[in-house]
Amino acid sequence: MEYSEQVVKLGLTLFEILSEALGLHPNHLKDMECAESILLLRHYHPPCLEPELTLGSSSHADPDFFTILLQDQMGGLQVLHEDQWVNVPPIPGALVIDMGDLPQLISDDKFKSIFHRALAQNAGLRISAHAFSEHHFSKKATQDSMAPLRSCFQKKTTPTPIYRETTINEYRTYFNSKGLDGNSSPPHFKL
Repeated sequence: MEYSEQVVKLGLTLFEILSEALGLHPNHLKDMECAESILLLRHYHPPCLEPELTLGSSSHADPDFFTILLQDQMGGLQVLHEDQWVNVPPIPGALVIDMGDLPQLISDDKFKSIFHRALAQNAGLRISAHAFSEHHFSKKATQDSMAPLRSCFQKKTTPTPIYRETTINEYRTYFNSKGLDGNSSPPHFKL
């Protein structure tokens, strides 16, 4: 329980940092109700006898704001950097923060989502704990709109946003229909 409480506190701090990085008041994203829900999951990956024949999880970008990941010592996480897969070695006690698709959409590409994958391994069982910053899923929230923040595109030479407005429901429906196909969601919402 203490871990969950600390991860929620960290998540709220990350929303403040993201707001400030966009030149906004620290509570801006929290006031937009972006921090209403943090989903905690654990992943269990048993050892794979022939890891070269499979992939733990395919290349994808998370559909949320960010993911806070606690890896075990088995590793297996890779991120795509300059068109190359790079291992993210586990560091005891360290957390990995993975930027999702929603900051890319609302920041009009000032932030970019991170493509990542998990490799299957035969060395032993792998356990990881994930905290996803989900926009809350009440009936009202699914009709809430998400769009590039004006402050992110008004100062451009051509003050037009890259992405169109969408609802949380439309956004989620699109992500769920495409699955983990190696593509992020924001390009689907380009103007």
